[in-house]
Amino acid sequence: MEEKEKALTNAESEVAALNRKVQMVEEDLERSEERSGTAAMKLAEASHAADEASRMCKVLENRSQQDEERMDQLTNQLKEARLLAEDADGKSDEVARKLAFVEDELEVAEDRVKSGDSKIMELEEELKVVGNSLKSLEVSEEKANQRVEEYKRQIKQLTVKLKEAEARAEFAEKTVKKLQKEVDRLEDELGLNKDRYKSLADEMDSTFAELAGY
Repeated sequence: MEEKEKALTNAESEVAALNRKVQMVEEDLERSEERSGTAAMKLAEASHAADEASRMCKVLENRSQQDEERMDQLTNQLKEARLLAEDADGKSDEVARKLAFVEDELEVAEDRVKSGDSKIMELEEELKVVGNSLKSLEVSEEKANQRVEEYKRQIKQLTVKLKEAEARAEFAEKTVKKLQKEVDRLEDELGLNKDRYKSLADEMDSTFAELAGY
């Protein structure tokens, strides 16, 4: 009987010990499940963060590629603008040289016109002198006729000179008008080149501003 009780006591102790072990295992299991849940959440968060990071990397890669393409485009535009600006500068210098040359030619033509006017006035004075001389001469009829013929010859020569002077003056006036038209045309061309150069400068400023923004 004593042995049975002792065996029963031992069995109860073992059962109690097993119950405590079961309880400890269950508690460990519960803690493990909690840790597993936490780990799963962290894994999900890490996976989401990784997906987000991958997406951002792709976005940044696309943006970087777009920026590089934009940079190449702006660089090409800048090179083209510089070439156009240099070409405009060269044309402006050429127009300025032509304008200076035409102005010199115009000044020479004006001097010729003034010289022609002076010559005409001189011839008119000579004609007046000849006329006065004809009136004041008291000579014989023969000598008078000879002198009249001489005067006619002189008048004819002076008339020819006068017509030549008038022709030269007319030619000089036409030359002045022609040169003035060329001056006006060159001034218009110079104005267009200046406007084109200003437009190019504004485009370069805008390009530099865009480059600075990136």
